[in-house]
Amino acid sequence: MTLLNCDFWAGRRVFVTGHMGFKGAWLCALLSRLGAETFGYGWDPRPRLLYRELELKRHQSLEGDINDTEMLRAALAGFGPEVVLHLAAQSLVLPSYADPVGTFDTNVMGTARVLDAARNVPSVHAVVVVTSDKVYRNNEWVWGYRETDPLGGKDPYSASKAAAEIVVQSMARSYFSDAGAARIATARAGNVIGGGDWADHRLLPDAARAFSTGQPLPVRNPHSSRPWQHVLDPLAGYLMLAERLLARKPDPLGAWNFGPSADDVLAVREVADLFVDAWGGGASWRDESDPSQAAREAGLLAIDSSLARKELGWLPRWKAEDAVTRTAYWYRRNAAGESAVVLVDEDIRDFLGDRLKGADAGV
Repeated sequence: MTLLNCDFWAGRRVFVTGHMGFKGAWLCALLSRLGAETFGYGWDPRPRLLYRELELKRHQSLEGDINDTEMLRAALAGFGPEVVLHLAAQSLVLPSYADPVGTFDTNVMGTARVLDAARNVPSVHAVVVVTSDKVYRNNEWVWGYRETDPLGGKDPYSASKAAAEIVVQSMARSYFSDAGAARIATARAGNVIGGGDWADHRLLPDAARAFSTGQPLPVRNPHSSRPWQHVLDPLAGYLMLAERLLARKPDPLGAWNFGPSADDVLAVREVADLFVDAWGGGASWRDESDPSQAAREAGLLAIDSSLARKELGWLPRWKAEDAVTRTAYWYRRNAAGESAVVLVDEDIRDFLGDRLKGADAGV
Protein backbone atom coordinates (compact mmCIF):
# COMPACT_ATOMS: atom_id res chain seq x y z
CA MET A 1 0.00 0.00 0.00
CA THR A 2 1.24 3.48 -0.84
CA LEU A 3 2.57 5.17 2.29
CA LEU A 4 1.62 8.76 1.55
CA ASN A 5 2.41 11.05 4.49
CA CYS A 6 -0.92 12.80 4.95
CA ASP A 7 0.25 15.20 7.69
CA PHE A 8 3.18 16.37 5.56
CA TRP A 9 0.94 18.34 3.21
CA ALA A 10 -1.15 20.27 5.73
CA GLY A 11 -0.60 23.98 5.12
CA ARG A 12 1.89 23.55 2.28
CA ARG A 13 1.56 25.87 -0.70
CA VAL A 14 1.34 23.93 -3.95
CA PHE A 15 1.11 25.37 -7.48
CA VAL A 16 -0.64 22.98 -9.90
CA THR A 17 -0.62 23.54 -13.65
CA GLY A 18 -3.32 21.77 -15.64
CA HIS A 19 -5.68 21.84 -12.64
CA MET A 20 -8.74 21.82 -14.91
CA GLY A 21 -7.77 18.51 -16.52
CA PHE A 22 -8.85 15.11 -15.23
CA LYS A 23 -5.69 14.31 -13.26
CA GLY A 24 -5.25 17.92 -12.19
CA ALA A 25 -8.76 18.07 -10.71
CA TRP A 26 -8.22 14.84 -8.75
CA LEU A 27 -4.82 16.12 -7.57
CA CYS A 28 -6.30 19.38 -6.30
CA ALA A 29 -9.07 17.44 -4.55
CA LEU A 30 -6.51 15.14 -2.92
CA LEU A 31 -4.36 18.06 -1.78
CA SER A 32 -7.43 19.87 -0.47
CA ARG A 33 -8.38 16.81 1.57
CA LEU A 34 -4.81 16.74 2.97
CA GLY A 35 -5.03 20.38 4.03
CA ALA A 36 -2.69 21.93 1.46
CA GLU A 37 -3.08 25.44 0.05
CA THR A 38 -3.32 25.11 -3.73
CA PHE A 39 -3.21 27.44 -6.71
CA GLY A 40 -4.37 26.06 -10.04
CA TYR A 41 -3.14 27.53 -13.32
CA GLY A 42 -4.39 26.39 -16.71
CA TRP A 43 -7.17 26.47 -19.22
CA ASP A 44 -9.49 23.87 -20.70
CA PRO A 45 -12.22 24.75 -23.22
CA ARG A 46 -14.18 21.50 -22.94
CA PRO A 47 -17.84 21.98 -21.93
CA ARG A 48 -17.79 19.52 -19.04
CA LEU A 49 -14.95 19.34 -16.56
CA LEU A 50 -14.73 17.51 -13.26
CA TYR A 51 -12.87 20.49 -11.83
CA ARG A 52 -15.88 22.77 -12.25
CA GLU A 53 -18.06 20.32 -10.35
CA LEU A 54 -15.82 20.16 -7.27
CA GLU A 55 -16.04 22.44 -4.25
CA LEU A 56 -12.36 22.71 -3.34
CA LYS A 57 -11.21 24.22 -0.06
CA ARG A 58 -8.09 26.38 0.40
CA HIS A 59 -7.86 26.69 -3.37
CA GLN A 60 -7.21 29.58 -5.74
CA SER A 61 -7.17 29.39 -9.53
CA LEU A 62 -6.45 31.35 -12.64
CA GLU A 63 -7.51 30.41 -16.15
CA GLY A 64 -4.48 31.08 -18.28
CA ASP A 65 -2.48 29.67 -21.18
CA ILE A 66 0.63 27.78 -20.10
CA ASN A 67 2.46 29.58 -22.91
CA ASP A 68 1.45 33.05 -21.70
CA THR A 69 4.84 33.75 -20.16
CA GLU A 70 4.00 36.94 -18.29
CA MET A 71 0.73 35.65 -16.81
CA LEU A 72 2.38 32.40 -15.74
CA ARG A 73 5.32 34.18 -14.09
CA ALA A 74 3.04 36.62 -12.28
CA ALA A 75 0.76 33.84 -11.00
CA LEU A 76 3.62 31.70 -9.74
CA ALA A 77 5.51 34.56 -8.12
CA GLY A 78 2.35 36.03 -6.61
CA PHE A 79 1.34 32.76 -4.94
CA GLY A 80 4.82 31.90 -3.70
CA PRO A 81 4.54 28.10 -3.61
CA GLU A 82 6.95 25.64 -2.07
CA VAL A 83 6.05 22.91 -4.57
CA VAL A 84 5.19 23.07 -8.29
CA LEU A 85 3.37 20.13 -9.87
CA HIS A 86 3.31 20.57 -13.65
CA LEU A 87 0.48 18.60 -15.29
CA ALA A 88 -0.69 21.01 -18.01
CA ALA A 89 -0.58 19.23 -21.37
CA GLN A 90 -2.29 18.22 -24.56
CA SER A 91 -2.78 14.69 -23.27
CA LEU A 92 -4.32 12.63 -26.08
CA VAL A 93 -2.66 10.66 -28.88
CA LEU A 94 -5.26 10.95 -31.64
CA PRO A 95 -5.78 14.74 -31.33
CA SER A 96 -2.00 15.15 -31.52
CA TYR A 97 -2.16 13.94 -35.13
CA ALA A 98 -4.73 16.65 -35.89
CA ASP A 99 -2.69 19.41 -34.21
CA PRO A 100 0.96 18.41 -33.91
CA VAL A 101 2.27 21.98 -33.65
CA GLY A 102 -0.16 22.83 -30.86
CA THR A 103 0.77 19.61 -29.06
CA PHE A 104 4.50 20.38 -29.22
CA ASP A 105 3.90 23.99 -28.26
CA THR A 106 1.97 23.04 -25.11
CA ASN A 107 3.92 19.97 -24.04
CA VAL A 108 7.46 21.10 -24.85
CA MET A 109 7.55 24.89 -24.72
CA GLY A 110 4.93 24.96 -21.97
CA THR A 111 7.21 22.82 -19.83
CA ALA A 112 10.19 25.07 -20.57
CA ARG A 113 8.19 28.14 -19.57
CA VAL A 114 7.04 26.58 -16.29
CA LEU A 115 10.61 25.69 -15.34
CA ASP A 116 11.91 29.09 -16.38
CA ALA A 117 9.27 30.78 -14.22
CA ALA A 118 9.91 28.45 -11.26
CA ARG A 119 13.66 29.06 -11.23
CA ASN A 120 13.04 32.74 -10.51
CA VAL A 121 10.71 32.20 -7.51
CA PRO A 122 12.78 31.77 -4.32
CA SER A 123 10.01 30.00 -2.40
CA VAL A 124 9.99 27.04 -4.84
CA HIS A 125 11.96 24.09 -3.46
CA ALA A 126 10.58 21.17 -5.48
CA VAL A 127 9.21 20.74 -9.01
CA VAL A 128 7.61 17.56 -10.35
CA VAL A 129 6.99 17.50 -14.09
CA VAL A 130 4.45 14.88 -15.15
CA THR A 131 5.10 13.34 -18.56
CA SER A 132 3.87 9.88 -19.65
CA ASP A 133 4.76 6.21 -20.00
CA LYS A 134 4.68 6.89 -23.74
CA VAL A 135 8.02 8.73 -23.59
CA TYR A 136 9.86 5.45 -24.23
CA ARG A 137 10.94 4.20 -27.64
CA ASN A 138 8.33 1.47 -27.81
CA ASN A 139 9.56 -1.86 -29.14
CA GLU A 140 6.35 -3.67 -28.09
CA TRP A 141 8.32 -5.57 -25.43
CA VAL A 142 6.50 -7.82 -22.98
CA TRP A 143 8.57 -6.45 -20.09
CA GLY A 144 8.29 -3.00 -18.61
CA TYR A 145 10.49 -0.06 -19.57
CA ARG A 146 12.85 1.34 -16.95
CA GLU A 147 13.80 4.96 -16.45
CA THR A 148 17.15 4.38 -18.14
CA ASP A 149 15.66 3.01 -21.38
CA PRO A 150 15.85 5.18 -24.53
CA LEU A 151 13.23 7.85 -25.15
CA GLY A 152 11.23 7.95 -28.37
CA GLY A 153 7.70 8.43 -29.64
CA LYS A 154 6.29 7.77 -33.09
CA ASP A 155 3.17 9.93 -32.67
CA PRO A 156 3.28 13.68 -31.93
CA TYR A 157 1.94 13.27 -28.39
CA SER A 158 4.53 10.66 -27.36
CA ALA A 159 7.35 12.55 -29.07
CA SER A 160 6.33 15.79 -27.37
CA LYS A 161 6.43 14.14 -23.96
CA ALA A 162 9.85 12.60 -24.70
CA ALA A 163 11.05 16.04 -25.79
CA ALA A 164 9.69 17.51 -22.55
CA GLU A 165 11.85 15.02 -20.65
CA ILE A 166 14.93 16.31 -22.47
CA VAL A 167 13.92 19.89 -21.70
CA VAL A 168 13.67 19.01 -18.00
CA GLN A 169 17.08 17.33 -18.01
CA SER A 170 18.65 20.35 -19.67
CA MET A 171 16.97 22.90 -17.40
CA ALA A 172 17.80 20.85 -14.30
CA ARG A 173 21.51 20.78 -15.16
CA SER A 174 21.59 24.40 -16.28
CA TYR A 175 19.56 26.13 -13.57
CA PHE A 176 18.68 23.74 -10.74
CA SER A 177 22.06 22.21 -9.90
CA ASP A 178 23.27 24.69 -7.26
CA ALA A 179 23.14 23.65 -3.62
CA GLY A 180 20.25 25.98 -2.78
CA ALA A 181 18.26 25.51 -6.00
CA ALA A 182 14.92 23.76 -6.20
CA ARG A 183 15.02 20.02 -6.80
CA ILE A 184 13.38 18.80 -10.02
CA ALA A 185 12.20 15.41 -11.28
CA THR A 186 9.87 13.90 -13.87
CA ALA A 187 7.10 11.39 -13.24
CA ARG A 188 5.87 8.86 -15.80
CA ALA A 189 2.57 7.01 -15.41
CA GLY A 190 0.45 4.75 -17.61
CA ASN A 191 -3.25 4.76 -18.41
CA VAL A 192 -5.03 6.28 -15.44
CA ILE A 193 -8.74 5.83 -14.86
CA GLY A 194 -11.32 7.13 -12.43
CA GLY A 195 -14.60 8.96 -12.35
CA GLY A 196 -15.02 12.38 -13.87
CA ASP A 197 -12.87 12.01 -16.97
CA TRP A 198 -15.01 13.37 -19.81
CA ALA A 199 -12.38 13.49 -22.56
CA ASP A 200 -13.08 12.01 -25.98
CA HIS A 201 -11.04 9.10 -27.34
CA ARG A 202 -10.68 7.45 -23.93
CA LEU A 203 -12.15 4.03 -23.28
CA LEU A 204 -13.99 4.45 -19.98
CA PRO A 205 -15.36 7.97 -20.55
CA ASP A 206 -16.62 6.74 -23.92
CA ALA A 207 -18.16 3.72 -22.17
CA ALA A 208 -19.91 5.87 -19.56
CA ARG A 209 -21.37 8.14 -22.25
CA ALA A 210 -22.56 5.18 -24.31
CA PHE A 211 -24.08 3.20 -21.44
CA SER A 212 -25.82 6.28 -19.99
CA THR A 213 -27.75 6.57 -23.24
CA GLY A 214 -28.36 2.83 -23.69
CA GLN A 215 -25.82 2.47 -26.52
CA PRO A 216 -23.10 -0.18 -26.94
CA LEU A 217 -19.50 0.94 -26.63
CA PRO A 218 -17.48 0.88 -29.87
CA VAL A 219 -13.95 -0.35 -29.13
CA ARG A 220 -11.16 0.60 -31.57
CA ASN A 221 -8.29 -1.62 -30.44
CA PRO A 222 -9.66 -4.47 -28.27
CA HIS A 223 -6.45 -6.50 -28.41
CA SER A 224 -4.07 -3.73 -27.35
CA SER A 225 -2.65 -4.03 -23.84
CA ARG A 226 -2.16 -1.18 -21.39
CA PRO A 227 -1.09 -0.71 -17.74
CA TRP A 228 -4.33 0.39 -16.03
CA GLN A 229 -4.43 2.10 -12.64
CA HIS A 230 -6.73 4.32 -10.62
CA VAL A 231 -5.82 7.99 -10.88
CA LEU A 232 -5.14 8.29 -7.14
CA ASP A 233 -2.28 5.79 -7.29
CA PRO A 234 0.10 7.82 -9.50
CA LEU A 235 -1.02 11.07 -7.87
CA ALA A 236 0.07 9.71 -4.50
CA GLY A 237 3.36 8.79 -6.16
CA TYR A 238 3.84 12.34 -7.42
CA LEU A 239 3.33 13.68 -3.89
CA MET A 240 5.73 11.12 -2.42
CA LEU A 241 8.30 12.14 -5.02
CA ALA A 242 7.79 15.81 -4.08
CA GLU A 243 8.30 14.88 -0.41
CA ARG A 244 11.61 13.29 -1.32
CA LEU A 245 12.70 16.34 -3.30
CA LEU A 246 11.85 18.61 -0.39
CA ALA A 247 13.92 16.38 1.91
CA ARG A 248 16.83 17.00 -0.53
CA LYS A 249 17.89 13.37 -0.50
CA PRO A 250 20.36 12.29 -3.20
CA ASP A 251 18.60 10.71 -6.15
CA PRO A 252 20.02 8.12 -8.56
CA LEU A 253 17.79 9.38 -11.38
CA GLY A 254 15.74 12.40 -12.31
CA ALA A 255 12.90 10.34 -13.82
CA TRP A 256 10.49 8.05 -11.97
CA ASN A 257 7.95 5.49 -13.20
CA PHE A 258 4.61 5.06 -11.42
CA GLY A 259 2.87 2.12 -13.00
CA PRO A 260 0.79 -0.86 -11.86
CA SER A 261 2.09 -4.37 -11.24
CA ALA A 262 2.93 -6.55 -14.23
CA ASP A 263 -0.26 -8.57 -13.77
CA ASP A 264 -2.32 -5.39 -14.04
CA VAL A 265 -1.48 -4.95 -17.73
CA LEU A 266 -4.84 -5.81 -19.28
CA ALA A 267 -6.08 -5.95 -22.85
CA VAL A 268 -8.62 -3.30 -23.81
CA ARG A 269 -11.26 -6.02 -24.31
CA GLU A 270 -10.71 -7.23 -20.73
CA VAL A 271 -11.22 -3.75 -19.36
CA ALA A 272 -14.36 -3.33 -21.49
CA ASP A 273 -15.72 -6.60 -20.11
CA LEU A 274 -15.04 -5.54 -16.51
CA PHE A 275 -16.72 -2.17 -17.06
CA VAL A 276 -19.75 -3.81 -18.70
CA ASP A 277 -20.14 -6.27 -15.81
CA ALA A 278 -19.88 -3.52 -13.20
CA TRP A 279 -22.31 -1.22 -15.01
CA GLY A 280 -24.93 -3.91 -15.59
CA GLY A 281 -28.31 -3.05 -17.08
CA GLY A 282 -27.63 -4.65 -20.44
CA ALA A 283 -24.46 -2.67 -21.17
CA SER A 284 -22.32 -4.08 -23.98
CA TRP A 285 -19.44 -3.31 -26.31
CA ARG A 286 -18.72 -4.08 -29.94
CA ASP A 287 -15.49 -4.57 -31.83
CA GLU A 288 -14.85 -1.72 -34.26
CA SER A 289 -11.21 -2.42 -34.99
CA ASP A 290 -9.73 -0.13 -37.60
CA PRO A 291 -6.31 -1.30 -38.82
CA SER A 292 -5.52 2.13 -40.21
CA GLN A 293 -6.07 3.70 -36.79
CA ALA A 294 -4.61 0.86 -34.73
CA ALA A 295 -1.17 1.55 -36.18
CA ARG A 296 -1.33 5.02 -34.64
CA GLU A 297 -1.43 3.73 -31.05
CA ALA A 298 0.84 1.36 -29.14
CA GLY A 299 -0.22 -2.28 -29.12
CA LEU A 300 1.73 -3.23 -25.99
CA LEU A 301 3.22 -0.91 -23.41
CA ALA A 302 4.24 -1.38 -19.78
CA ILE A 303 6.62 0.34 -17.38
CA ASP A 304 8.75 -0.97 -14.53
CA SER A 305 8.22 0.94 -11.27
CA SER A 306 10.88 -0.86 -9.22
CA LEU A 307 12.71 2.40 -8.52
CA ALA A 308 9.70 4.12 -6.97
CA ARG A 309 8.85 1.01 -4.96
CA LYS A 310 12.38 0.64 -3.59
CA GLU A 311 13.36 4.28 -3.07
CA LEU A 312 10.00 5.86 -2.21
CA GLY A 313 8.09 2.92 -0.76
CA TRP A 314 5.35 3.56 -3.31
CA LEU A 315 2.94 0.74 -4.15
CA PRO A 316 -0.38 0.80 -6.03
CA ARG A 317 -3.33 0.81 -3.64
CA TRP A 318 -5.90 -0.79 -5.96
CA LYS A 319 -5.60 -3.61 -8.50
CA ALA A 320 -6.66 -2.89 -12.08
CA GLU A 321 -9.87 -4.90 -11.75
CA ASP A 322 -10.82 -2.95 -8.62
CA ALA A 323 -9.97 0.36 -10.29
CA VAL A 324 -12.15 -0.43 -13.33
CA THR A 325 -15.05 -1.59 -11.18
CA ARG A 326 -14.80 1.44 -8.89
CA THR A 327 -14.71 3.73 -11.92
CA ALA A 328 -17.81 2.11 -13.41
CA TYR A 329 -19.68 2.57 -10.15
CA TRP A 330 -18.59 6.23 -10.03
CA TYR A 331 -19.94 6.98 -13.50
CA ARG A 332 -23.13 5.02 -12.98
CA ARG A 333 -23.90 6.74 -9.68
CA ASN A 334 -23.05 10.14 -11.15
CA ALA A 335 -25.38 9.46 -14.10
CA ALA A 336 -28.10 8.67 -11.55
CA GLY A 337 -27.66 12.09 -9.97
CA GLU A 338 -25.03 11.70 -7.25
CA SER A 339 -22.67 14.64 -6.82
CA ALA A 340 -19.10 14.51 -8.10
CA VAL A 341 -18.05 16.13 -4.81
CA VAL A 342 -19.42 13.20 -2.82
CA LEU A 343 -18.07 10.56 -5.19
CA VAL A 344 -14.54 12.01 -5.37
CA ASP A 345 -14.36 12.47 -1.62
CA GLU A 346 -15.55 8.90 -1.08
CA ASP A 347 -12.80 7.52 -3.29
CA ILE A 348 -10.16 9.66 -1.59
CA ARG A 349 -11.29 8.57 1.87
CA ASP A 350 -11.25 4.91 0.81
CA PHE A 351 -7.81 5.36 -0.75
CA LEU A 352 -6.24 7.03 2.27
CA GLY A 353 -8.03 4.93 4.89
CA ASP A 354 -6.79 5.29 8.46
CA ARG A 355 -4.01 7.65 7.38
CA LEU A 356 -6.62 10.37 6.90
CA LYS A 357 -6.95 10.90 10.67
CA GLY A 358 -6.04 14.49 11.47
CA ALA A 359 -6.59 15.68 7.90
CA ASP A 360 -9.37 18.14 7.23
CA ALA A 361 -12.76 16.67 6.35
CA GLY A 362 -14.24 17.21 2.93
CA VAL A 363 -12.83 18.05 -0.48
